Amino acid sequence: MTPTEFGDENENSSHSALERASAASRSTWVSVAVNVCLSIAQIGVGIFAKSQGLIADGVHSLTDLVADFVVLFASHHSKKDADENHPYGHQRFENAASFILGLLLMAVGAGMVWEAILKLESPETIAEVHSIALWMAGAALLAKECLFRYMLAIAKRIKSSMLIANAWHARSDAASSFVVGVGIIGNLAGYPILDPIAALIVGLMILKMGWTFAWDALHDLMDRAVDEIELSAIRETLLKTPGISGVHDLRTRKMGDMIIADVHIEVDASLTVEAGHDIAVDARRRVLERHRVLNLMTHIDPWSRPDLDHDSEPPPINLEKAG
Repeated sequence: MTPTEFGDENENSSHSALERASAASRSTWVSVAVNVCLSIAQIGVGIFAKSQGLIADGVHSLTDLVADFVVLFASHHSKKDADENHPYGHQRFENAASFILGLLLMAVGAGMVWEAILKLESPETIAEVHSIALWMAGAALLAKECLFRYMLAIAKRIKSSMLIANAWHARSDAASSFVVGVGIIGNLAGYPILDPIAALIVGLMILKMGWTFAWDALHDLMDRAVDEIELSAIRETLLKTPGISGVHDLRTRKMGDMIIADVHIEVDASLTVEAGHDIAVDARRRVLERHRVLNLMTHIDPWSRPDLDHDSEPPPINLEKAG
């Protein structure tokens, strides 16, 4: 997830975990209602009109229901407070949900590609579709595009990568309905092979999108750091804290849509331990207020003195004494 997708990531998010979970639940239930209606209508009309593309699009809408319930499950668990086994909270349920959504998209895309290839290998089995299929494809395209814009707006407002993934899942449906519509038009114009070609294109689009989501989520689960823009913003906040003369070894890792960070801050060596501690507490407060940082661990170093924690060549270990 990049800053451009969330807008200005450097702004402090005023949404609590409970508010974010509530918004995710509300938008997902809207998606459930839309997808139930669409899948029933598309599959029913597709069977009646003999359109493989429309049936495939209806099956894709059914997979959205699975995706929606994955989001609801993750949203419910991610809002739980930290506990003994999860001292930083449960935000990574969102990363796991994004990964599952990506795998789901890949599976659906691969299935659609396979079915389309089978049809293309036997073009004589392709039936002429009924014109009602085109009207159904147009209605599905409009409904899915509206659903995508609604879900994306909420995802950006509460800054949730999980909802971003689910919104783009809905957009993949809109794109597939458009391609299916083109295939149906071609079929009605006397080129029946365009219907399975449309299904093939849709499958490849979904396959690629699923890979992108799964790969990004996997990197987040492996403690991927934030981008340099957000890292620089956090460093600037630290440097503007009164009493801090320098900052180094600022490291971050993703925790859902939040960040865990640790940093070495440099303060005047003549300060008391209490004064240095107060500066560290103030720095942590500022970072947590202005950035999507869940926790910041600080280490105090004397300013303009060698940092003995990071010697380039650590002293050799005396094994005899160690024994």
